[in-house]
Amino acid sequence: MRTTARLALLGTSVALVATAIGATAAQAEDGGSGNITIDKVVVNGGKPVVVGTTKVVSAKVSVTASDDSGIVETTYISAFGPNPNYAQIWYDDGEITCVKASATTSTCTGTLTFDPQAATGFVNNSAAATWNLGTLVSANDYNYIHRDAATTFKVQRYSKLTVNASPEPVKKGKTITVTGKLSRANWEDNKYHGYTNQSVKLQFRKKGSNTYTTVKTIKSNSTGNLKTTVTASIDGYFRYSFAGTTTTPAVSATGDFVDVR
Repeated sequence: MRTTARLALLGTSVALVATAIGATAAQAEDGGSGNITIDKVVVNGGKPVVVGTTKVVSAKVSVTASDDSGIVETTYISAFGPNPNYAQIWYDDGEITCVKASATTSTCTGTLTFDPQAATGFVNNSAAATWNLGTLVSANDYNYIHRDAATTFKVQRYSKLTVNASPEPVKKGKTITVTGKLSRANWEDNKYHGYTNQSVKLQFRKKGSNTYTTVKTIKSNSTGNLKTTVTASIDGYFRYSFAGTTTTPAVSATGDFVDVR
């Protein structure tokens, strides 16, 4: 039975399972023996792993591999971000399940967990980056394959966006002031901070419609705040919409209704 130490990385918001044996294996060079292949690797359904400041986020990982003798197990699945950010799960700890698709092919699945509220670990927002997903797979005939970067995936900082259009109600032709704020998770203090100097679209949806159209694009200021003005014309909803960046996902505010009289 492998003795494990279960830790958590605040900076990556990742809960991990690590052992001296596991760390050595996961950091080994790519290699293998025989004709075993890794056919497909999927992390979190192909979507970025988005982590906020309080909730634990789970990311399912699946590894599909083939060998003419059949697959016996995926020994481990490991995720590596900017040092020292990483996570591992192990087959013989019951954290990975392998299911046969055929006599030669199996898909092994496990779950990585991301916890921004862990009590120990490294604190650093640099974990919002592209991560490598590594794995070691074994076959019934003792063939094996190790890949340190079988695929890649993104870890991102959860984003929030607010909007307020005023005054409400307003006379047609008068000025409407639309304010809001774009913020994102900061894993160094587990709070939300303004996301500065980012392009954000002001959009409008007239009453009775389901479609928003862009009115103008503005930038968030040094604290993440947003402010602009428009002329009142018809009843409808204003919202801000942010397209996202490599480190931060897209987000749109819930529309704020303005009654134009």
